[in-house]
Amino acid sequence: MTAGPAGGDRQACAGGIVLDAAGRLLVIQRRNLPSAGLWSIPGGRCAPGESPLDACIREVAEETGLDVAVVRLAGRVELDAPNGGIYDVDDFVCEPVGGALRAGDDATQARWVDLAEFTALPTAPGLYDALRGWGLLPR
Repeated sequence: MTAGPAGGDRQACAGGIVLDAAGRLLVIQRRNLPSAGLWSIPGGRCAPGESPLDACIREVAEETGLDVAVVRLAGRVELDAPNGGIYDVDDFVCEPVGGALRAGDDATQARWVDLAEFTALPTAPGLYDALRGWGLLPR
């Protein structure tokens, strides 16, 4: 971790923007802070020495049961951490390559959603705008 604004810590994190062949987005309902109870893409903190790309693959598997291949970096966002620090999140576009969908780890639910379903969900702050800005909203 590195020092962030006002002495807060910065933590490297990664998220997976997983789209299926129909253009649906993989989302999870978060169990813990930040955004507990809200819907988001799977993701979390990088382990010590772990690259954001590897963290993305691991977090998607832990939270959804799906194995993914990273296609490319979508972008980076900064999120407020519950302890006053900052999460530096690298979000990657991924495609599913195996596994079976199930909620696990920090997820209470996991599912595929189209655009209408996605916009009806209570989502984590900034998620819709980031996906729209990167041209990655579900169809």
